[in-house]
Amino acid sequence: MIEPNAGGGAPLRPRLRSLFRLQWEDAQQSYVLLYPEGMVKLNPSAGHILVRCDGTRNIDQIISELEALFNASDLAPDVYRFLDHARQRGWVE
Repeated sequence: MIEPNAGGGAPLRPRLRSLFRLQWEDAQQSYVLLYPEGMVKLNPSAGHILVRCDGTRNIDQIISELEALFNASDLAPDVYRFLDHARQRGWVE
């Protein structure tokens, strides 16, 4: 079971809910989140975060991977904020 963090925000090992499917759309050159009622076109950052939300990585691992990928630091606040938003939208559990 995926446990939420102490603050009730982003889950510690986030994964997409089974209702949603993440895929790359060549025509749109972006990741999209598909669900029965429609589709959400994701910005590049959101796509890179959600593609790592497979339930096997914890948030620190996701942040480390993104910081290495983008040669950046201090991405944690943005990642936590996005994952909390994704949880509120029902995309991740």
